[in-house]
This record gives sequence, C-alpha cells and structure tokens, in this order.
Amino acid sequence: MTWDILNIIGTLAFAISGALVAIEEDYDILGVFILGYTTAFGGGLIRNLLIGIPIENIWQQHLLFGVAFLVIAAVFVLPAKWMKIWIKWIVFFDAIGLGAFAIQGARYAVSIDAPLIAVVIAATLTGAGGGMLRDVFARRKPMIFHSDIYALWAALAGLAIGLGLFQNPYSTYFLLILIVLFRMLSVYYNWNLPRKVNWNRPGSIRENKSKENRRMIV
Repeated sequence: MTWDILNIIGTLAFAISGALVAIEEDYDILGVFILGYTTAFGGGLIRNLLIGIPIENIWQQHLLFGVAFLVIAAVFVLPAKWMKIWIKWIVFFDAIGLGAFAIQGARYAVSIDAPLIAVVIAATLTGAGGGMLRDVFARRKPMIFHSDIYALWAALAGLAIGLGLFQNPYSTYFLLILIVLFRMLSVYYNWNLPRKVNWNRPGSIRENKSKENRRMIV
C-alpha cells in the first residue's frame, strides 16, 4: 500500500513539474504532454531499471496514465495569470517527486538485502531520475549537477532507510515531508555543497541564480 501511494505521489508530482517546465519553455500542447509524461513515467522507468522491477510494469498503470493526462491537461489550460504563480512551484513539485521515488528505491533495495551503500545509491538515482530526464529534454542543466543541495537529501533518505530508522508507513510519509522541507529550505537559503573555486567566474552569476531560485518559492 505504501509503495502504491508513493508511486502515485511521485508520478503526479513529476507530471506537474514536467508540464510546468514545458510551459515555461514555451512548448506547444504536444510538447507539454510529452515532457509531462516523460518526467512522470521516465523517472519510474529509471527506477525499475535500477532496482530490478520488470520494465513492462510501467505500461500496466492504466489508471495512473489517465490521471496523469488529466493533471497535465489541467496545468495546460490554467489561465495565464495563474501560470505565473504555478511556475514558481516547479521546485516544490520536483521535491515531492524526488522524495517519493527516493524512498521507493531505498525500500526496494532494503527488501532484497542490498548493502547500505547500494541502498543509498538506489535512493539517489531513482529519486533524481525524473527530474534529470525533464531537464535534459528541456535542454537545461540537470538539477542534480548544479542546483542547491538536491540529490543529497535523497541519499540521506536512503541512508536512514538502510539503517532501519524509518520502517512503518507513518514514519515513511514523515520522511517524505522531511525531504521536501529540506529541499525547499536548501533552495530558499541557497545551501550548497562545496565546489571548486573558479577565480575567473564572475561572482554575480551565482548570486543572481540564488536570488532567482528564492523568488521561485516565495
């Protein structure tokens, strides 16, 4: 039951984020649906490939495909004045998809008695898969490679699950909330992992990017 709920949450959240990115990039209706579906189910496809679930299971989610269609269509027909507000929530929906799929990947890795490091890797790659596909299709630099702390939250979730700290359904949902919360805080407060200093790069570029990210969630 928990697996199915996480699957629905992650798929729909990524569908919304994909559709919003497509609209932000000024795609037509076909492009919006393609990017929405690619983000939603492409993340699940990567998850299945990585943790050994039959790939054909993706195509057996008939109801979820229909619900995703309605969600993407609803995003597309939103009035332009509402769209300006919804665009700012791309990071939020991406964080939900990140958390839901990261937890799924970690829980499945634990169920097959994978070592702790494998649980962490499974959580990181399955959580970031949908967003990575979305950004590549939209010709953006994937968040996992440059954004304020992103994949680290998925990795920490995998570590916590691998250590047995979150086992029952209620604690699992609480962990999802924590991932979303800390992902949003890392964007708002511009938390970043250490990176190599490039003295030739203007400092204003990173500062402007941080201000832009904060505006997206305010």
